[in-house]
Amino acid sequence: MKYTEEDRTLALAGIFQAAQLVKKIAREGSCSNAALESCLETLFKFDANNVKDIYGGIAELSIGLNTLCQQLTGGIDKQDMEITRYVISLFHLEKKLSKNRAMLTQLQQGLEKTHQQMNYFDLGHENIIASLADIYQQTLSTISPKIIIQGEQVYLSQQGNANKIRALLLAAIRSTVLWRQCGGNRLQFIFSRNRYLKTAKSLLKTI
Repeated sequence: MKYTEEDRTLALAGIFQAAQLVKKIAREGSCSNAALESCLETLFKFDANNVKDIYGGIAELSIGLNTLCQQLTGGIDKQDMEITRYVISLFHLEKKLSKNRAMLTQLQQGLEKTHQQMNYFDLGHENIIASLADIYQQTLSTISPKIIIQGEQVYLSQQGNANKIRALLLAAIRSTVLWRQCGGNRLQFIFSRNRYLKTAKSLLKTI
């Protein structure tokens, strides 16, 4: 399959959306349930025909596209460095994951098992989120260096919030893997910022 600039931008927006929601939960204690579920749904799109279908449409990525635009507009002084740090950490984590076939298999099996639970629980149910969080802990969380989440301890110490953050990080890796599959890489991201910005703005106009 030949991937386009739009495909890469959508996948990148998926990464930034998950990172933004992680920050919101860590800093404020909650995030949009609809946006959360949009991220988590990507984990179960095993046989999607195209990138847009994985995300359920462009509108589902509005937070990610807006965050991406904000990060790409202006210099470093205008960036949210917390989001930048999360995204860079995700790039590193995905690169290590791609070389670990055993863990990739473990992830796939875990997601398939959780998918079966969705015969009994909705995607946003605490049991499903806890299951996804456990997959993250048993796999990606064991790779060093770990992604350190900054935020308010009163929110981070709540099990429900911790589970949502881990589930979102799992979804973020899903988007990072997809971005790589679409031809994305760190150097391209650095040198193609203007193209990504232009495409993201164009996509936002269609919502």
